[in-house]
Amino acid sequence: MHIITATDTDKVFKALADASRRKLLDLLYATNGQTLGELAEHLDMTRQAVTQHLSLLEEANLVATSWRGREKLHYLNPVPLYEIYERWIAKFERSRLRALRDLKRRLEGERDG
Repeated sequence: MHIITATDTDKVFKALADASRRKLLDLLYATNGQTLGELAEHLDMTRQAVTQHLSLLEEANLVATSWRGREKLHYLNPVPLYEIYERWIAKFERSRLRALRDLKRRLEGERDG
């Protein structure tokens, strides 16, 4: 299992801090494997600005690319998001889910008793 480092985490949070970059991730989630031109159609900014945003997303490992002929295709990489979820969110969810389970058992026990 890849352990996410502080530097990796910083890059991911920095990438997610911008609404335009989040929009790019949403666009890739909806339709993976888009070109710069296809992505730029949905944003009110220059292609150069979109390229800069995509570059930051790539540095954070949130976007992977591959070439199809002369076209560079962009793909969502959800792994860093999952790693952050596991580290920062899931552990807080466990206790709440455990509490809900215990409450359910108590309520069902009262009904049966």
